[in-house]
Amino acid sequence: MGFFIRWMINALALAFTSWLIPGIWVDGFGPLLIAALVLGILNALLRPLLLILTLPINLLTLGLFTFIINGAMLKLTASMVGGFHVEGFWWAVIGALVMSFFSFMLSLFIADTGQVEYIYIERRS
Repeated sequence: MGFFIRWMINALALAFTSWLIPGIWVDGFGPLLIAALVLGILNALLRPLLLILTLPINLLTLGLFTFIINGAMLKLTASMVGGFHVEGFWWAVIGALVMSFFSFMLSLFIADTGQVEYIYIERRS
């Protein structure tokens, strides 16, 4: 269940991103779901390897090169999924930044198990 909820959060973040960024668009709901799934798989399998290989560059840029890697993952996803389009590499970098923000905001209240977490604020008298 947790996997399904994370997938839907990423799909929703990708939908927001494609709505907001003019260089990124999706042709329909099916390609949106497939693109979110492929992006999740690429981020789970390929992104850690790329982060390790580019560690010296990442250290020199104080972690800013991670944005380039995230953009590359989004551009690679667009090349693999028909119906999901990214116009250029810099649109991919901007889109990855926006998608990361939306995904973070949407998943703030979702636990690792996929359940909604509640925040209780205790009043002190």
